[in-house]
Amino acid sequence: MAQSQRDTRVLIYSHDSFGLGHLRRCREIAHTLAKAEDHLSVLILSGSPIIGNYGFASRVDFVRIPGVIKLRDGDYTSLSLRIDISDTLAIRSSIIEHTAKVYDPDIFIVDKEPLGLRGEVKATLEMLKARGTPCVLGLRDVMDEPYLLAPEWERKGVEPALRNYYDDIWIYGLPQICDPLEGIDLPPSVHRKVTYTGYLRRSTTEDAPQPKLEKIKEPFLLVTVGGGGDGEAIIDWVLRAYESDPDLPHPALIVLGPFMGSELQSEFIERVNRLDNVEAITFDAQLEAFVKRALAVVGMGGYNTFCEILSFDKRALIVPRTEPRLEQFIRASRAQDLGLLTMLSDDGERDATTMATALRNLPQQRLPSETVVPGLLDGRRNVVKLTKQWISRRRTGLTALQDGGEETAMPGRS
Repeated sequence: MAQSQRDTRVLIYSHDSFGLGHLRRCREIAHTLAKAEDHLSVLILSGSPIIGNYGFASRVDFVRIPGVIKLRDGDYTSLSLRIDISDTLAIRSSIIEHTAKVYDPDIFIVDKEPLGLRGEVKATLEMLKARGTPCVLGLRDVMDEPYLLAPEWERKGVEPALRNYYDDIWIYGLPQICDPLEGIDLPPSVHRKVTYTGYLRRSTTEDAPQPKLEKIKEPFLLVTVGGGGDGEAIIDWVLRAYESDPDLPHPALIVLGPFMGSELQSEFIERVNRLDNVEAITFDAQLEAFVKRALAVVGMGGYNTFCEILSFDKRALIVPRTEPRLEQFIRASRAQDLGLLTMLSDDGERDATTMATALRNLPQQRLPSETVVPGLLDGRRNVVKLTKQWISRRRTGLTALQDGGEETAMPGRS
C-alpha cells in the first residue's frame, strides 16, 4: 500500500531497565496520539518487565524486548536470561531494528536515551534516516546536573547523534521549571531543534473500574514512590509519623511499588497492619484514579507523579531522592519556588515529628492551580500537533519523490 494511503504508524522506543517512569510516559503519549487520530497506530518497544500489567488503548500495542537491570556500580546485566549482557544487547538491538524495518513507521520517537541503551538504537536511527523517516528525541523536563550529564553524554557520543539523526527534540516540560540542556555544550543547530511542549496532562477513564479501599476511608493522603525500587526511605518516614502520632487527622494509602524488594514489602505491610489509619497496596495500574480521589499526595517527585499532581490539582509534599541523580531534587525545588508544591529534604534522621507536622499542614497548602504558569499542561496537545506536522512533511516529501521531484529537507523545529 502506498505511504499516502495507509494508516499512520508511530514507533516509540523506551529503554526501560527499571522503574515505571519511562514506560508510563511513553504509554501516555501513545494513548494521546491514538485518541487524536482514528487512522493512527502506535507500537511501543520496551524492556519493561511489567509492561504487560498495563492495559492499552485500541490501536496501541507493544513489543517486549529482553529486560536488563542496572547494577549498583552502574553496569548492566540481563534481567531474566542467563547470558552475557553483550548478547542480550545484541538481541535487543536486532529486535528493535527488525521491528522498525517491517513496521516502517511514519515517525520514530525515542525516549530519553538518544542512542538507546548502550547504543542499541543507532543502527535503527541510521536505517530510518535513510528512508526519510522523521526521528524525534523526547526528553523529560529535568535530566541531571550539567556537570554530571555533560561527561556522560560526551562518553556516549550524544552530540553527533543529536546533529545527525534527530529532526526534532521535544522537552516534555517548560523552561520555567528547568532547561535539561542548560550547561551542555551543544551547537546552535541542535538548540534550534528544541521545542518545549509543556507537561503531559493525565486523566482517568470514566468507565474504568475504580480501585477500592479495603481499610481506610476518604479523604486520604496518597503516598506513592513510583516503582518502589528506591522508595523505602519516604515510606519508612511516613510510617514513623503515623506510629508516633495516631491522631493525625487523615488516613494514608501507601503504594509500595512493584519493584520494591519482597522483604521490605513484608516489613512495611506488617507495620501498616498495626495501624488503624494506614492502608498499603503493592501496585495498581490505575494509579491516576487514586491520585484523583486523594486529598493530597506525598511522593518522591518523579516526572509522572509531578504531572499527576498538576493534572488533578493536588496539594503535594515531595521528598526527592538525591542519588544517583539530582533530577527529583531539581524538579521539586524549582516547583516549590513557583509555589506548586512543598519540598521536604531527607536529612537521614527522618524525625517522626517533622513528618507528622508536614502531613498535618499538607491539606492547608495552596493548590497548584492557584499559581498561573502559561502552557503548563499543554504537553499532549503539542505532541499531537508536532507529530501531525512531521508526518505531513514526510508524506509530502515522499509524494514529491514518487512524482520525480526532489525531497525537501525538513527543518529542525516546527
